[in-house]
Parts: sequence; C-alpha cells; structure tokens
Amino acid sequence: MSIYLYGIVPAPATDLALQGLDQQPVQTQQVDDFVFLYSEAQQSRYVASRRNLLGHERVLEQAMEAGFEPILPLQFGLTIDTWQSVREQLLDAKSDRLIQLFDKLSGRREVSIKLFWEPQAELEMLLAENESLRVDRDALKGKTLSSDETIRIGQAIERAMQIRQQQIIQAFQAMLNPLAVEVVENDLLSKAMIYNCAYLISGETEPLFSELVEQLDEQFDRRLRIRYNNFTAPFNFAQLN
Repeated sequence: MSIYLYGIVPAPATDLALQGLDQQPVQTQQVDDFVFLYSEAQQSRYVASRRNLLGHERVLEQAMEAGFEPILPLQFGLTIDTWQSVREQLLDAKSDRLIQLFDKLSGRREVSIKLFWEPQAELEMLLAENESLRVDRDALKGKTLSSDETIRIGQAIERAMQIRQQQIIQAFQAMLNPLAVEVVENDLLSKAMIYNCAYLISGETEPLFSELVEQLDEQFDRRLRIRYNNFTAPFNFAQLN
C-alpha cells in the first residue's frame, strides 16, 4: 500500500472524519513525536490538477478547523511506501527543525492578500490627474511623431503607472506589515495582479487585520479587487529548508 501525506501535527492527536484524495478517509499515524495526516494512495503519481490541489488544501483546512493546530503542510503529491522511510528520510534529519516550526506557528495563522487592478481604468485616472502626461498621450493620437518621441512618451507613462502601483502597495504595507510576525511577498500570477503577499499573524490579531483590509478597500474607493484569505494552511511559513 502506498500512502499519501498531507501534513504533520504535534502528538497526540485524535481521529478525523475527513475525506481526502480519491474519496479516501483521512487517517492519522504517529511516528516518534509527530502525527502525520494521510490517506491510502490510489494512484502511483498525482497530477497537479486544480481538483487535486484543492483537495489537498481542503484536507489541511478542515483539519485546522477540527483543532489540528499548528499544522505543517506537506507539499502536494508526496507519497511513501512505509512509515520507516518517513523516519529515515525526514525525521532523523529534520526533527529539530520541525519542532522549531511548530513553536513558531503556535497561536499564529497565515493570511494572504492578492491585489488586482484594472490597468486601463488606472491609466485613465492617471491621465486625468496629470495634465502633461495627458497632453503627451493625446499627441500620440493626433500627430505624426518621431520614434524617439513615441518611445519617450510611452516610457514616461509606463514609469508613472509603476509609481502609481507602488504607491498602492506601500499603502497596504504601511497598514498591514506592522501586525505581522513575518511577511512573504510572492510572484504575481496575472497581468492584472499587482501584489501577492502572505502574512504570519497572531490568531488574536486577525479581526483587526481584517478591519484594516476593509479600511484600505475604502481608501482606494473600492476600485481594487482584493482577495483576502484569512484561513489557510501556513505553506509560506513552514519551509523546512
């Protein structure tokens, strides 16, 4: 039997009533001082499809809701053949680091912010606020300009848009970063996304954090699309390396 692993929690732990990948029941197995959440693997290799990825994350989030906190999420698609291999390949070398991570995550949670804007709408607002840029942009439409002039105007508009984007990001950083124990800025996932950040905060701080996100939304006249996730497994803050 192959075993699919979801995450690690401190011992002891109670049984779960959760369904994992391939509709398999999620079970617990204690190895030394740690408890692993697992189900019986029905595939030799799990494809990173949206369905499978969401299924993996759902098990972790439901385990957290059931009181399994702190939890160390394991990477998607991790399977093993025996529990002895877990001890040899992970615990023998990393048990001290796992304990450190549990200590860091105790009483804390990961939340995340993803910011999206409408580039064309932001450009029109920028030009409405900046007369010289607007005149230059209009010149692109009504005149025959040299290639150097066209490049100059295009670069000036691009720089102004980058500054506008950075001002938005700095406003969120100034308001939210002081509440965080750690902050991880992640890659942007689309052209419309301008910021993608995870925060490790005290669980007691989350209501205030959520309130500040709402204030920022109002500050920018709700023209931004804000995706705020206030309950997720701490993937960004449980790195073994």
